[in-house]
Amino acid sequence: MMVSVLTKVVGSGSWWVKIINYEIIRGNAIWRFAVVLLAVLVVMVAGRIVQYGIESYARRREEKKGVSVITLFLKCLSKPIYVAIFALGLFVCKLFLYFSDEDGIRIAIGTGWIKIAKTVGAIAIAYGLYRLVDVIEYYLQRLVSKTETKLDDMLVPVIRKSLRITIAIIAALFIAEAILGADQIKTILLSAGVGGIAIALAAKDTVANFFGSITIFADRPFQIDELVKIDGHLGPVEEVGFRSTRIRTLKGHLITVPNSVIANSIVENVGRRPFIRRTSNITITYDSGHTKAKRAVEIIKEVLANVPQINTDPEKPTRVYFSDFNDWSLNIYMSYWVKPPDYWLYHQVNERVNLEIMKRFEAEQIEFAFPSQTLYVKKD
Repeated sequence: MMVSVLTKVVGSGSWWVKIINYEIIRGNAIWRFAVVLLAVLVVMVAGRIVQYGIESYARRREEKKGVSVITLFLKCLSKPIYVAIFALGLFVCKLFLYFSDEDGIRIAIGTGWIKIAKTVGAIAIAYGLYRLVDVIEYYLQRLVSKTETKLDDMLVPVIRKSLRITIAIIAALFIAEAILGADQIKTILLSAGVGGIAIALAAKDTVANFFGSITIFADRPFQIDELVKIDGHLGPVEEVGFRSTRIRTLKGHLITVPNSVIANSIVENVGRRPFIRRTSNITITYDSGHTKAKRAVEIIKEVLANVPQINTDPEKPTRVYFSDFNDWSLNIYMSYWVKPPDYWLYHQVNERVNLEIMKRFEAEQIEFAFPSQTLYVKKD
């Protein structure tokens, strides 16, 4: 109807009528393409208006009622809806062009136009699904925030990346089908079978690391920020990803360990120990004699008893004994457990114990021994 009306309007013999009726492609004059251009501009403006309206409504609703499923959906779908409106506009614009069933050129143009519109529509759907992953991520974050473990927090980015990669692959197949056709896609996929085997062999480490990450999330041998020792590396866990786990060593270095290595290694979770044990040998000189050796043992026991962080559990009591006669010293064995098992608290307690023992030994004139030899020369 619209095409016939426009034809009547321009159906006069003036010079400008000849210009707008000039055929660029047989059966399609300039005025038809001008109408298509105008329609595209109208569709783009309409899409922007709809997008702005959706975003404004979602923003006002969030200010009044807070974050909800509806507001998240609207925010995620506002831009994909604009692309979908543009795709719909491309379908509508085809009505203004003339595609004859008898002309191969115009048939090819019409087929190409439909493919472009279908491709844009597939992009809009994929874009919408891609953005909706943010909604799933939001509710997963709320779910894992209720758990005590921090490893679940690292699982959310892994799920997000997996969903987005899956959507991207499926979208690429749909777009390729819209452009090339289903038969071409099947041929490409079949021909890629041999190449896929080669790729799988080349990516076997990546696959092993992926299944290693699944093992870590399933078994949970450690949590984020826990102190662990893996493959000779000691430090807190910073991040668990698809391919690797990052450990910050006590020296400050960032170590990246492949998840396949962790899955097949002995993981020593230092952070889950209930106590931190210290064993030490304190040596005093032989000149101390029986009295000072006995007094040294008593002093050490008194020092340990006055430190509240040292465990007093009967199952793990402090141990102080005059244990050995060394070559150059009298040996006093000392053992105690620090609770809570904080690594730096452990060092603070050790410092306090050491300084107090030194102070009490100096007051009692008990001398620490150090490696030395005394040579006696006998004269005739």
